[in-house]
Amino acid sequence: MKPVETLSDDEFLQRVQRAVAMPEAPTAFVQAAIALWPERHAIKVNDVVTAAVRLITGVLSFDSWARPAVALGLRGTAADTRHLLFSAKGRDVDLRISPAADRFALSGQILGPDETGLVELSTHGADGFKAAGARVVPLDDFGEFRLDDVGVGTYRLTVRVGSDEIVLPPIDVGARSP
Repeated sequence: MKPVETLSDDEFLQRVQRAVAMPEAPTAFVQAAIALWPERHAIKVNDVVTAAVRLITGVLSFDSWARPAVALGLRGTAADTRHLLFSAKGRDVDLRISPAADRFALSGQILGPDETGLVELSTHGADGFKAAGARVVPLDDFGEFRLDDVGVGTYRLTVRVGSDEIVLPPIDVGARSP
């Protein structure tokens, strides 16, 4: 690895972009990397940092199909509708997956600051999630959305609100496994 002092501007910019994009990059390290950048390029680096901060990964905090820790009697019986709740930096994404004939309906609501936005559903293929052919629906005035006619498969749900892009972990849509 080359010492930082010997890197070209482009090489240094690439290293800063990689460091900023790290999901667990400590703030002190990011700030130290930015401080090493020559003053004439400070605006460029700040643009990279700002763009990276806007990507937020949602974390699953509830799944109604997860195995309960304690038997709940009749209340613990399996339901056809799956309820998922994701948390993402000041917002919650409430998602329901309901069977509709031989397909599924995804409906939900973004809970948090009142903002307009949209939801994008991408399909998963052998080479990852595909933005091409993704389905996009706007959020209504209450932050709610609905996607009908969704087939069995693995999907990625991306929520764009304000200047934030919230990416949820892969979601399996289909019949409940025994």
